[in-house]
Amino acid sequence: MSKTNFSLRPIINASGKMTALGASAVSAEVAAAIAGASCKYVVIEELLEEASKVIARYTGAEAGCVTCGAAAGIVISVAASITKDNLSLIESIPFVPDEVPQEIVMMRGHNINFGAPIGQMVALGGGKLIEVGQSNSVSGQHLEQAITARTAAVLYVKSHHAVQKGMLSYTEVIKTARQKGVPVIIDAAAEEDLGAYISAGADLVIYSGGKAIEGPTSGLICGKRDLIKSCLGQYRGVGRAMKIGKENIIGLLTALQRYANLDHRDVKSKLHQRVDQLLQELSGIDYIQVAKMEDEAGRGIPRVEVKFSNPGLAEKVVRRLEAGTPALFTRNHYLNLGIIYIDPRPLQDEECALIPPVLKAAVEEVKNGE
Repeated sequence: MSKTNFSLRPIINASGKMTALGASAVSAEVAAAIAGASCKYVVIEELLEEASKVIARYTGAEAGCVTCGAAAGIVISVAASITKDNLSLIESIPFVPDEVPQEIVMMRGHNINFGAPIGQMVALGGGKLIEVGQSNSVSGQHLEQAITARTAAVLYVKSHHAVQKGMLSYTEVIKTARQKGVPVIIDAAAEEDLGAYISAGADLVIYSGGKAIEGPTSGLICGKRDLIKSCLGQYRGVGRAMKIGKENIIGLLTALQRYANLDHRDVKSKLHQRVDQLLQELSGIDYIQVAKMEDEAGRGIPRVEVKFSNPGLAEKVVRRLEAGTPALFTRNHYLNLGIIYIDPRPLQDEECALIPPVLKAAVEEVKNGE
């Protein structure tokens, strides 16, 4: 990373497409599109209409709505499911009259904190969250019985943060909700497949623009035309606080087009090569064991698992790595078990070459200081 005028530390991001590290570094093509759009005026309504068509083209949905992020996508999707196209209701969100169906049904294991509580996003959209089943076990009967005349939608969260074991699949949830006549919203923020959930029959699907798509800070909702119309209607209410500027809309659409045209098999092949190279170079470091693992949420993302001889060592090494110059950030969801991961997706070749010596030096410094 080139030095800025703002005294920011250089970062090697081996953690993944993480919001806390700026999500993605956009390509030169996307950066140019953002810069070009920032210098011009546009009729926002016309841009939103064009964005809807582009999103539909690349997701297979009937229509699309741009947002300032996936979290905003949850708020807007929930609000749209409650208000439909009723302007008075749109203007009342998040305060919904009692007689209006407003319950949002979700499996208990999906009620996560992704950096903020997902239940808070539901509440901002006017929804009343109804948890289904237990944290590690949900049956079809649980879901069927929870859907009533008070239900506005079912929310399904596809995330590595969510419980993976004992949950219903999204296809099972969609089937049950369809039988009950209520829409299904899928939060697929970091997912790589832009068509799977629409093809399976989901009514609204939410993606982050800054994760797999590698666009600027942004998001998109794709889905059924009537519900997308309601999503766009939320910009006359709660969505106004979540509006996205013309620059990021153009950046998102450019990134979406670029992403759709990538040879994803070639991309995955290169990621595996990068992981294999790192495994070879890291294998001789004392006090650690390395192995190739794939993403726990089933996205097929290869990563290097680094298992330390004890959790205390892992925590000290991570602190040392993050305090360095450049700072090296790893994926630390299992740090309490003495395990970290190296995600190859954000890394440049020259950054990959730095990781083995930086990690080795940090381990040796920590051990020598004990």
